Amino acid sequence: MKRTISHYIITIATASVLIAGCGKRLDQVNPNAQTSETFWASANDAVQGINAAYAPLLLDGAYMRFTPILLDVRGDDIRSNSPWTAISGVGKFALGTGNADGYGWAFDEYYEGIFRCNQVLDNVPKINMAEDLKNRVLGQAYFLRGLYFFHLVDLFGNVALPTRSPQSKADFYGKQMTAQQGWDQVISDFKAAADLLPVSYKNVVGADVNQVGRATKGAAMGYLGKAYLFNKKYPEAAEQFKKVIDLGVYSLMPDYKDNFTESKENNAESIFEVQFSTTVGGTDLGWQGIPTSTWAKTSARAITYGAPNFGWTDVQPTVFVFNEFMQEKTVDGDTDPRLDATIFYNKPGEMIYGQSFSQVYANSSFLNDVFCRKYENGDGNKPNEYDWKSGINERLMRYSDILLMYAECLNEQSQTAQAAPYIQQVRTRAKLPDITATLATMTQAKMRDQLSHERLLEFCLEGHRFDDLRRWGWLEDEGKLALLKSRDPEFNNYKAGKELYPIPQGEIDNNPGFKQNSSY
Repeated sequence: MKRTISHYIITIATASVLIAGCGKRLDQVNPNAQTSETFWASANDAVQGINAAYAPLLLDGAYMRFTPILLDVRGDDIRSNSPWTAISGVGKFALGTGNADGYGWAFDEYYEGIFRCNQVLDNVPKINMAEDLKNRVLGQAYFLRGLYFFHLVDLFGNVALPTRSPQSKADFYGKQMTAQQGWDQVISDFKAAADLLPVSYKNVVGADVNQVGRATKGAAMGYLGKAYLFNKKYPEAAEQFKKVIDLGVYSLMPDYKDNFTESKENNAESIFEVQFSTTVGGTDLGWQGIPTSTWAKTSARAITYGAPNFGWTDVQPTVFVFNEFMQEKTVDGDTDPRLDATIFYNKPGEMIYGQSFSQVYANSSFLNDVFCRKYENGDGNKPNEYDWKSGINERLMRYSDILLMYAECLNEQSQTAQAAPYIQQVRTRAKLPDITATLATMTQAKMRDQLSHERLLEFCLEGHRFDDLRRWGWLEDEGKLALLKSRDPEFNNYKAGKELYPIPQGEIDNNPGFKQNSSY
């Protein structure tokens, strides 16, 4: 049994007094329960408090289901024919303010996480406890708050950014910030986290010793670099990515597929991942609201993305990305091994959940379609995903991402030749030919196109593609947008401003002066 942070995520009274958004209700406090005035007294309370700050990551709007959907489905590598418009409307850029299912749940749960982080940051400094443990607790709070802020600013744009627990009624009406102010806060939080967090928890002294899944210095520096990259601050981003590389604690897994299975979680390639488990917690599915001890700590991603007969098939790869995998053979003359780790498709001997793919879908339109394999329990260890409970961790950042983001930063600083070896490291793991010399002689523009291809294949179904397209300016480039439309017809519905999700109408109603994103 893995001893991860998921074993220690509990609901505590002080973290249960939460707000779903900045202007929503403050739930009544049980007079017989502990409050923030009485709870924060010991080192144990501090650790319980930071454990509770991880819990919203496991909820339905977060990484249990909808955050992967919100990040994945708008890319040209992913499509959705779901009958539920909360999902299909994501890919079609067709969501509105009348129904906040899905995106509104994510919005709420990010703020739940922020509230819990602020409780830790407000109260733990006053506790008399070992300084090293206190720093680790505070570092995790800064990291998690930075992560929740990152998602809010990236997905919703101009939002409120509360950096303290509510002190008065006025604090429940958060001021709407600009996106730039949001990014500045994200960067500030990740900087603080990087200064406080350890490289690992193997040799620490305290209740968190040997626990995997907690935020580390590498995770904080990686996300700090990513925040800089999203703001085109390439020298600053490159500095952080190089620091992660120079830590010397991360490496590419020899088998790419090991990054998406339950048996190889928290491996050498993992920078940060959300800890799901089928053996921890209760048996009830954790949807929205205040978690209880009866909630499981499982993911519903697998059933949502699962192939027909085994899941709901709400999310599928595009034919375009399947064809991209076929563009280049390995040094052995085989297909890129990342394809078989990412997609189920009709090929000789293909098995899906212990059954023959060709027999399962014989005489149906599904026979020649493509389905999600990454993060699925499809290798025969489960008959299907209809129990709604997957224990596969969600890998938010991998070392290969650090390598390719670093290469991108070098290229953007006209150091294209220096970028080439980092790209080839990722290609070599996929057994693709060594083209380091060719990469080194590319123009900056050609290298940008090459990185687009390399990132597409490495991170399909990992929530990076649309963010990549957006920050590269493809949505504003008529030629690139036409290319996206040819690859994925869902882009025919794109209009300027739809790169952001609508701010839930309840947040607009409850916060005086809050303005909706301009395209809604």
